[in-house]
Amino acid sequence: MKITMIGAGYVGLVSGVCFADFGHDVICLDKDEGKIEALKQGQIPIFEPGLDHLVASNVASGRLSFTTDLKSAVAESDVIFIAVGTPSRRGDGHADLSYVYAAAREIATNLTGFTVVVTKSTVPVGTGDEVERIIRETNPQADVAVVSNPEFLREGAAIEDFKRPDRIVVGLNGNDQRAREVMTEVYRPLYLNQSPLVFTTRRTSELIKYAGNAFLAMKITFINEMADLCEKVGADVQDVARGIGLDGRIGSKFLHAGPGYGGSCFPKDTLALVKTAQDYDSPVRLVETTVAINDNRKRAMGRKVIAAAGGDVRGRKVAVLGLTFKPNTDDMRDSPAIAIVQTLQDVGAKVVGYDPEGVENARKLIDGMDYANDPYDAAADADALVIVTEWNEFRALDFARLKNVMKTPLLVDLRNIYRKDEVTRHGFSYASIGRPD
Repeated sequence: MKITMIGAGYVGLVSGVCFADFGHDVICLDKDEGKIEALKQGQIPIFEPGLDHLVASNVASGRLSFTTDLKSAVAESDVIFIAVGTPSRRGDGHADLSYVYAAAREIATNLTGFTVVVTKSTVPVGTGDEVERIIRETNPQADVAVVSNPEFLREGAAIEDFKRPDRIVVGLNGNDQRAREVMTEVYRPLYLNQSPLVFTTRRTSELIKYAGNAFLAMKITFINEMADLCEKVGADVQDVARGIGLDGRIGSKFLHAGPGYGGSCFPKDTLALVKTAQDYDSPVRLVETTVAINDNRKRAMGRKVIAAAGGDVRGRKVAVLGLTFKPNTDDMRDSPAIAIVQTLQDVGAKVVGYDPEGVENARKLIDGMDYANDPYDAAADADALVIVTEWNEFRALDFARLKNVMKTPLLVDLRNIYRKDEVTRHGFSYASIGRPD
Protein backbone atom coordinates (compact mmCIF):
# COMPACT_ATOMS: atom_id res chain seq x y z
CA MET A 1 0.00 0.00 0.00
CA LYS A 2 1.04 3.62 -0.47
CA ILE A 3 1.36 5.38 2.88
CA THR A 4 2.15 8.99 3.76
CA MET A 5 3.34 9.79 7.27
CA ILE A 6 2.78 13.46 8.12
CA GLY A 7 5.35 14.38 10.74
CA ALA A 8 8.87 12.99 10.73
CA GLY A 9 9.37 13.25 14.46
CA TYR A 10 9.82 10.32 16.81
CA VAL A 11 6.50 8.54 16.20
CA GLY A 12 6.18 9.41 12.53
CA LEU A 13 9.73 8.44 11.58
CA VAL A 14 9.80 5.16 13.49
CA SER A 15 6.33 4.16 12.27
CA GLY A 16 7.02 5.14 8.67
CA VAL A 17 10.32 3.28 8.55
CA CYS A 18 8.79 0.15 10.05
CA PHE A 19 5.86 0.23 7.59
CA ALA A 20 8.40 0.48 4.77
CA ASP A 21 10.25 -2.48 6.23
CA PHE A 22 6.97 -4.44 6.02
CA GLY A 23 6.94 -3.82 2.27
CA HIS A 24 4.69 -0.76 1.99
CA ASP A 25 5.70 2.28 -0.06
CA VAL A 26 6.11 5.07 2.49
CA ILE A 27 6.63 8.82 2.19
CA CYS A 28 7.66 10.63 5.39
CA LEU A 29 6.62 14.26 5.14
CA ASP A 30 7.64 17.19 7.29
CA LYS A 31 7.57 20.98 6.91
CA ASP A 32 11.05 21.26 8.40
CA GLU A 33 13.19 21.45 5.26
CA GLY A 34 16.40 21.02 7.23
CA LYS A 35 15.14 17.81 8.83
CA ILE A 36 13.99 16.37 5.50
CA GLU A 37 17.27 17.26 3.80
CA ALA A 38 19.21 15.65 6.65
CA LEU A 39 17.11 12.48 6.39
CA LYS A 40 17.78 12.33 2.67
CA GLN A 41 21.48 12.42 3.54
CA GLY A 42 21.05 9.59 6.04
CA GLN A 43 21.27 11.81 9.13
CA ILE A 44 18.76 10.73 11.78
CA PRO A 45 17.41 13.59 13.96
CA ILE A 46 16.73 11.35 16.98
CA PHE A 47 18.64 8.62 18.77
CA GLU A 48 16.85 5.28 18.60
CA PRO A 49 18.87 2.05 18.50
CA GLY A 50 18.79 0.44 15.04
CA LEU A 51 16.82 3.22 13.35
CA ASP A 52 19.70 4.48 11.21
CA HIS A 53 20.28 1.07 9.65
CA LEU A 54 16.57 0.56 9.02
CA VAL A 55 16.29 3.95 7.31
CA ALA A 56 19.29 3.25 5.11
CA SER A 57 18.11 -0.18 3.99
CA ASN A 58 14.58 0.95 3.13
CA VAL A 59 15.75 4.06 1.29
CA ALA A 60 18.09 1.81 -0.71
CA SER A 61 15.20 -0.53 -1.52
CA GLY A 62 13.11 2.39 -2.84
CA ARG A 63 10.28 1.82 -0.35
CA LEU A 64 11.05 4.87 1.82
CA SER A 65 11.40 8.50 0.81
CA PHE A 66 11.28 11.94 2.43
CA THR A 67 9.61 15.13 1.23
CA THR A 68 8.16 18.52 2.13
CA ASP A 69 5.67 18.38 -0.78
CA LEU A 70 2.35 17.57 0.85
CA LYS A 71 0.27 17.91 -2.31
CA SER A 72 1.96 15.13 -4.27
CA ALA A 73 2.42 12.89 -1.22
CA VAL A 74 -1.27 13.03 -0.28
CA ALA A 75 -2.50 12.58 -3.85
CA GLU A 76 -0.54 9.35 -4.24
CA SER A 77 -1.57 7.77 -0.92
CA ASP A 78 -4.05 5.10 0.09
CA VAL A 79 -3.48 5.84 3.77
CA ILE A 80 -2.33 9.08 5.43
CA PHE A 81 -1.10 9.01 9.01
CA ILE A 82 -1.11 12.21 11.07
CA ALA A 83 1.86 11.93 13.44
CA VAL A 84 2.49 15.53 14.44
CA GLY A 85 3.18 16.81 17.95
CA THR A 86 0.47 17.35 20.55
CA PRO A 87 2.37 19.13 23.33
CA SER A 88 0.74 20.45 26.47
CA ARG A 89 -0.87 23.79 25.74
CA ARG A 90 0.63 26.67 27.63
CA GLY A 91 -1.54 27.99 30.40
CA ASP A 92 -4.05 25.19 30.88
CA GLY A 93 -2.35 21.83 30.24
CA HIS A 94 -4.75 20.69 27.52
CA ALA A 95 -3.23 18.96 24.50
CA ASP A 96 -2.37 21.47 21.78
CA LEU A 97 -4.14 20.13 18.68
CA SER A 98 -3.29 22.99 16.35
CA TYR A 99 -0.79 20.89 14.38
CA VAL A 100 -3.29 18.05 13.98
CA TYR A 101 -6.03 20.34 12.72
CA ALA A 102 -3.68 22.19 10.38
CA ALA A 103 -2.61 18.85 8.89
CA ALA A 104 -6.27 17.88 8.43
CA ARG A 105 -6.99 21.08 6.47
CA GLU A 106 -4.00 20.59 4.19
CA ILE A 107 -4.85 16.95 3.61
CA ALA A 108 -8.44 17.81 2.70
CA THR A 109 -7.53 20.10 -0.19
CA ASN A 110 -5.31 17.48 -1.81
CA LEU A 111 -7.32 14.25 -1.50
CA THR A 112 -7.95 12.15 -4.60
CA GLY A 113 -10.01 8.96 -4.49
CA PHE A 114 -10.91 6.99 -1.38
CA THR A 115 -8.37 7.68 1.36
CA VAL A 116 -8.08 6.59 4.97
CA VAL A 117 -6.79 9.36 7.25
CA VAL A 118 -5.35 7.95 10.47
CA THR A 119 -4.68 9.88 13.66
CA LYS A 120 -1.43 8.40 15.01
CA SER A 121 -0.72 11.33 17.32
CA THR A 122 -1.88 11.01 20.91
CA VAL A 123 -5.08 13.04 21.02
CA PRO A 124 -8.00 13.57 23.44
CA VAL A 125 -11.37 11.94 22.99
CA GLY A 126 -13.34 13.54 20.18
CA THR A 127 -10.35 14.69 18.12
CA GLY A 128 -11.17 12.26 15.31
CA ASP A 129 -14.66 13.75 15.09
CA GLU A 130 -13.18 17.22 14.65
CA VAL A 131 -10.60 16.01 12.11
CA GLU A 132 -13.41 14.50 10.04
CA ARG A 133 -15.49 17.67 10.35
CA ILE A 134 -12.57 19.80 9.18
CA ILE A 135 -11.88 17.58 6.18
CA ARG A 136 -15.52 17.44 5.08
CA GLU A 137 -16.00 21.16 5.60
CA THR A 138 -12.85 21.96 3.62
CA ASN A 139 -13.58 19.44 0.87
CA PRO A 140 -17.24 18.33 0.80
CA GLN A 141 -16.49 15.96 -2.10
CA ALA A 142 -13.79 14.05 -0.23
CA ASP A 143 -14.17 10.27 -0.15
CA VAL A 144 -12.51 9.74 3.20
CA ALA A 145 -12.58 7.67 6.36
CA VAL A 146 -11.02 9.05 9.54
CA VAL A 147 -9.54 6.42 11.85
CA SER A 148 -7.80 6.42 15.25
CA ASN A 149 -4.68 4.26 15.61
CA PRO A 150 -2.71 5.20 18.75
CA GLU A 151 0.96 4.30 19.08
CA PHE A 152 2.42 2.37 22.01
CA LEU A 153 6.14 2.83 21.41
CA ARG A 154 8.74 2.96 24.17
CA GLU A 155 11.70 5.17 23.42
CA GLY A 156 14.81 3.03 23.25
CA ALA A 157 12.81 -0.02 22.17
CA ALA A 158 10.50 1.52 19.57
CA ILE A 159 11.37 -0.70 16.60
CA GLU A 160 10.85 -3.87 18.60
CA ASP A 161 7.59 -2.47 19.99
CA PHE A 162 6.31 -1.62 16.52
CA LYS A 163 7.21 -4.97 14.99
CA ARG A 164 6.14 -7.13 17.93
CA PRO A 165 3.30 -5.23 19.59
CA ASP A 166 1.12 -6.46 22.42
CA ARG A 167 -1.87 -5.20 20.42
CA ILE A 168 -2.86 -2.90 17.57
CA VAL A 169 -5.82 -0.67 18.36
CA VAL A 170 -7.90 0.74 15.50
CA GLY A 171 -10.86 3.03 16.14
CA LEU A 172 -13.48 3.31 13.38
CA ASN A 173 -16.36 5.69 12.85
CA GLY A 174 -19.21 3.24 13.17
CA ASN A 175 -18.89 -0.01 11.26
CA ASP A 176 -16.83 1.34 8.34
CA GLN A 177 -15.95 -1.81 6.41
CA ARG A 178 -13.79 -0.04 3.82
CA ALA A 179 -11.62 1.51 6.51
CA ARG A 180 -11.48 -1.78 8.39
CA GLU A 181 -10.25 -3.60 5.29
CA VAL A 182 -7.60 -0.98 4.58
CA MET A 183 -6.25 -0.99 8.14
CA THR A 184 -6.22 -4.79 8.17
CA GLU A 185 -4.08 -4.71 5.04
CA VAL A 186 -1.76 -2.06 6.51
CA TYR A 187 -1.07 -4.26 9.53
CA ARG A 188 -1.31 -7.60 7.71
CA PRO A 189 2.35 -8.54 8.37
CA LEU A 190 1.76 -8.20 12.11
CA TYR A 191 -1.66 -9.80 12.06
CA LEU A 192 -0.16 -12.89 10.41
CA ASN A 193 2.21 -13.10 13.38
CA GLN A 194 -0.79 -13.22 15.71
CA SER A 195 -0.52 -9.67 17.06
CA PRO A 196 -4.08 -8.87 18.22
CA LEU A 197 -5.80 -6.36 15.95
CA VAL A 198 -8.43 -4.72 18.16
CA PHE A 199 -11.17 -2.81 16.35
CA THR A 200 -13.29 -0.46 18.41
CA THR A 201 -15.03 2.89 18.11
CA ARG A 202 -12.93 5.96 17.36
CA ARG A 203 -13.57 7.62 20.71
CA THR A 204 -12.80 4.42 22.59
CA SER A 205 -9.52 4.07 20.73
CA GLU A 206 -8.53 7.63 21.63
CA LEU A 207 -9.24 6.99 25.31
CA ILE A 208 -7.36 3.67 25.35
CA LYS A 209 -4.05 5.45 24.75
CA TYR A 210 -4.56 7.92 27.59
CA ALA A 211 -5.93 5.29 29.96
CA GLY A 212 -2.96 3.01 29.32
CA ASN A 213 -0.35 5.69 29.92
CA ALA A 214 -2.15 6.99 33.00
CA PHE A 215 -2.30 3.50 34.51
CA LEU A 216 1.43 2.93 33.95
CA ALA A 217 2.22 6.35 35.41
CA MET A 218 0.16 5.47 38.49
CA LYS A 219 2.03 2.16 38.80
CA ILE A 220 5.40 3.95 38.76
CA THR A 221 4.17 6.51 41.27
CA PHE A 222 2.78 3.80 43.54
CA ILE A 223 6.11 1.97 43.81
CA ASN A 224 7.90 5.27 44.38
CA GLU A 225 5.63 5.98 47.34
CA MET A 226 6.23 2.45 48.61
CA ALA A 227 9.96 3.20 48.35
CA ASP A 228 9.53 6.23 50.61
CA LEU A 229 7.65 4.09 53.12
CA CYS A 230 10.32 1.39 52.94
CA GLU A 231 12.95 3.92 53.94
CA LYS A 232 10.90 4.88 56.99
CA VAL A 233 10.16 1.34 58.19
CA GLY A 234 13.40 -0.40 57.19
CA ALA A 235 12.00 -2.53 54.35
CA ASP A 236 13.45 -3.12 50.85
CA VAL A 237 11.40 -1.78 47.95
CA GLN A 238 13.04 -4.12 45.46
CA ASP A 239 11.80 -7.11 47.43
CA VAL A 240 8.39 -5.47 47.78
CA ALA A 241 8.25 -4.93 44.02
CA ARG A 242 9.24 -8.53 43.34
CA GLY A 243 6.78 -9.83 45.92
CA ILE A 244 3.82 -8.03 44.40
CA GLY A 245 5.03 -8.25 40.79
CA LEU A 246 4.94 -12.05 40.85
CA ASP A 247 1.20 -11.76 41.32
CA GLY A 248 -0.20 -12.29 37.83
CA ARG A 249 -2.87 -9.68 38.46
CA ILE A 250 -0.19 -7.02 39.00
CA GLY A 251 2.88 -8.00 36.95
CA SER A 252 6.49 -6.92 37.36
CA LYS A 253 6.79 -4.19 34.74
CA PHE A 254 6.88 -0.51 35.77
CA LEU A 255 7.61 -1.43 39.38
CA HIS A 256 11.15 -0.03 39.54
CA ALA A 257 11.47 2.71 42.14
CA GLY A 258 13.29 5.82 40.98
CA PRO A 259 13.28 9.61 40.75
CA GLY A 260 9.94 9.86 38.93
CA TYR A 261 8.71 9.47 35.38
CA GLY A 262 9.46 11.86 32.51
CA GLY A 263 9.64 11.80 28.74
CA SER A 264 7.39 12.79 25.89
CA CYS A 265 4.32 10.76 26.88
CA PHE A 266 3.50 10.22 30.54
CA PRO A 267 3.73 13.83 31.76
CA LYS A 268 1.69 15.42 28.98
CA ASP A 269 -0.75 12.51 28.56
CA THR A 270 -1.66 12.28 32.24
CA LEU A 271 -2.19 16.04 32.33
CA ALA A 272 -4.29 15.99 29.15
CA LEU A 273 -6.44 13.17 30.55
CA VAL A 274 -7.00 15.17 33.74
CA LYS A 275 -8.09 18.21 31.73
CA THR A 276 -10.39 16.18 29.47
CA ALA A 277 -12.02 14.51 32.48
CA GLN A 278 -12.57 17.89 34.12
CA ASP A 279 -14.18 19.24 30.95
CA TYR A 280 -16.64 16.35 31.02
CA ASP A 281 -17.27 16.80 34.76
CA SER A 282 -15.87 13.33 35.48
CA PRO A 283 -12.62 13.98 37.36
CA VAL A 284 -9.94 11.27 37.50
CA ARG A 285 -8.64 11.97 40.98
CA LEU A 286 -6.14 9.10 41.05
CA VAL A 287 -4.48 10.55 37.96
CA GLU A 288 -4.60 14.08 39.37
CA THR A 289 -2.78 12.87 42.47
CA THR A 290 -0.28 10.92 40.38
CA VAL A 291 0.64 14.06 38.44
CA ALA A 292 1.15 16.07 41.64
CA ILE A 293 3.19 13.38 43.39
CA ASN A 294 5.47 12.89 40.40
CA ASP A 295 6.10 16.61 39.99
CA ASN A 296 7.03 16.94 43.66
CA ARG A 297 9.22 13.84 43.66
CA LYS A 298 11.80 15.19 41.23
CA ARG A 299 12.86 18.07 43.46
CA ALA A 300 12.61 15.75 46.46
CA MET A 301 15.32 13.64 44.82
CA GLY A 302 17.53 16.71 44.67
CA ARG A 303 16.96 17.19 48.41
CA LYS A 304 17.82 13.53 48.95
CA VAL A 305 21.21 14.13 47.34
CA ILE A 306 21.76 17.16 49.56
CA ALA A 307 20.88 15.16 52.69
CA ALA A 308 23.21 12.31 51.66
CA ALA A 309 26.02 14.87 51.28
CA GLY A 310 25.55 16.06 54.86
CA GLY A 311 22.92 18.71 54.30
CA ASP A 312 25.11 21.37 52.69
CA VAL A 313 26.43 21.33 49.12
CA ARG A 314 27.08 25.06 48.70
CA GLY A 315 30.29 25.50 46.74
CA ARG A 316 30.72 21.73 46.41
CA LYS A 317 30.84 19.74 43.19
CA VAL A 318 28.13 17.19 42.44
CA ALA A 319 28.51 14.89 39.43
CA VAL A 320 25.31 13.69 37.77
CA LEU A 321 25.42 10.56 35.61
CA GLY A 322 22.50 10.31 33.19
CA LEU A 323 20.46 13.26 32.03
CA THR A 324 17.84 11.76 29.69
CA PHE A 325 14.56 10.57 31.17
CA LYS A 326 15.50 6.95 30.41
CA PRO A 327 18.41 5.10 28.77
CA ASN A 328 18.77 4.46 25.02
CA THR A 329 17.31 7.81 24.01
CA ASP A 330 18.46 11.41 23.72
CA ASP A 331 15.08 12.71 24.94
CA MET A 332 15.33 15.23 27.77
CA ARG A 333 11.64 16.16 27.92
CA ASP A 334 10.49 16.32 31.56
CA SER A 335 13.54 14.33 32.64
CA PRO A 336 13.92 14.08 36.43
CA ALA A 337 17.51 15.24 35.94
CA ILE A 338 16.32 18.75 35.09
CA ALA A 339 14.60 19.32 38.46
CA ILE A 340 17.35 17.50 40.37
CA VAL A 341 20.09 19.67 38.87
CA GLN A 342 18.07 22.84 39.44
CA THR A 343 17.46 21.90 43.08
CA LEU A 344 21.19 21.40 43.62
CA GLN A 345 22.04 24.64 41.86
CA ASP A 346 19.46 26.53 43.94
CA VAL A 347 21.47 25.78 47.08
CA GLY A 348 24.79 26.68 45.54
CA ALA A 349 26.18 23.38 44.29
CA LYS A 350 28.40 23.23 41.23
CA VAL A 351 26.89 20.53 39.03
CA VAL A 352 28.69 18.61 36.30
CA GLY A 353 26.71 16.23 34.10
CA TYR A 354 27.45 13.35 31.77
CA ASP A 355 25.14 11.43 29.45
CA PRO A 356 26.03 9.13 26.53
CA GLU A 357 23.46 10.70 24.17
CA GLY A 358 21.61 13.54 25.85
CA VAL A 359 24.17 16.32 26.30
CA GLU A 360 23.17 18.32 23.23
CA ASN A 361 19.52 18.42 24.29
CA ALA A 362 20.46 19.00 27.93
CA ARG A 363 22.34 22.17 27.00
CA LYS A 364 19.04 23.61 25.71
CA LEU A 365 17.17 22.94 28.94
CA ILE A 366 19.64 23.27 31.82
CA ASP A 367 21.56 26.47 32.43
CA GLY A 368 24.77 26.77 34.38
CA MET A 369 25.84 23.14 34.28
CA ASP A 370 29.20 21.91 33.02
CA TYR A 371 29.49 18.73 30.97
CA ALA A 372 32.01 15.92 31.17
CA ASN A 373 33.35 13.46 28.59
CA ASP A 374 32.82 10.31 30.67
CA PRO A 375 31.83 9.25 34.21
CA TYR A 376 35.35 9.58 35.58
CA ASP A 377 35.82 13.04 34.09
CA ALA A 378 32.54 14.04 35.74
CA ALA A 379 33.60 12.56 39.10
CA ALA A 380 36.96 14.35 39.27
CA ASP A 381 37.13 16.32 42.57
CA ALA A 382 33.40 15.72 43.17
CA ASP A 383 31.87 15.52 46.63
CA ALA A 384 29.02 13.32 45.41
CA LEU A 385 28.27 11.13 42.40
CA VAL A 386 24.58 10.74 41.51
CA ILE A 387 23.12 8.13 39.13
CA VAL A 388 19.91 9.54 37.66
CA THR A 389 19.52 7.46 34.47
CA GLU A 390 20.41 3.77 34.33
CA TRP A 391 22.52 3.66 31.16
CA ASN A 392 24.29 0.32 30.82
CA GLU A 393 27.73 1.91 30.99
CA PHE A 394 26.97 2.99 34.57
CA ARG A 395 26.31 -0.57 35.73
CA ALA A 396 29.97 -1.59 36.03
CA LEU A 397 31.78 1.52 37.25
CA ASP A 398 35.38 1.16 38.46
CA PHE A 399 34.97 2.26 42.07
CA ALA A 400 38.67 2.10 42.83
CA ARG A 401 39.26 4.56 40.00
CA LEU A 402 36.37 6.73 41.12
CA LYS A 403 37.65 6.89 44.68
CA ASN A 404 41.04 8.04 43.43
CA VAL A 405 39.56 10.97 41.51
CA MET A 406 36.71 12.02 43.83
CA LYS A 407 37.13 14.47 46.68
CA THR A 408 34.50 12.68 48.76
CA PRO A 409 33.57 9.06 47.93
CA LEU A 410 29.77 9.24 48.01
CA LEU A 411 27.40 7.51 45.57
CA VAL A 412 23.70 8.41 45.48
CA ASP A 413 22.07 5.70 43.39
CA LEU A 414 18.60 6.91 42.34
CA ARG A 415 18.03 3.82 40.16
CA ASN A 416 19.14 1.08 42.60
CA ILE A 417 21.54 -0.48 40.11
CA TYR A 418 24.10 -1.36 42.80
CA ARG A 419 24.06 -3.21 46.10
CA LYS A 420 25.27 -1.41 49.17
CA ASP A 421 27.98 -3.97 49.98
CA GLU A 422 29.62 -3.81 46.54
CA VAL A 423 29.94 -0.04 46.85
CA THR A 424 30.88 0.37 50.50
CA ARG A 425 33.69 -2.20 50.32
CA HIS A 426 35.53 0.32 48.14
CA GLY A 427 35.29 2.93 50.88
CA PHE A 428 32.22 4.75 49.54
CA SER A 429 29.24 6.05 51.40
CA TYR A 430 26.07 4.91 49.65
CA ALA A 431 22.46 6.03 49.41
CA SER A 432 19.71 4.50 47.27
CA ILE A 433 15.91 4.47 46.84
CA GLY A 434 13.64 2.56 49.21
CA ARG A 435 16.33 0.37 50.74
CA PRO A 436 17.75 0.22 54.29
CA ASP A 437 21.06 1.98 53.55
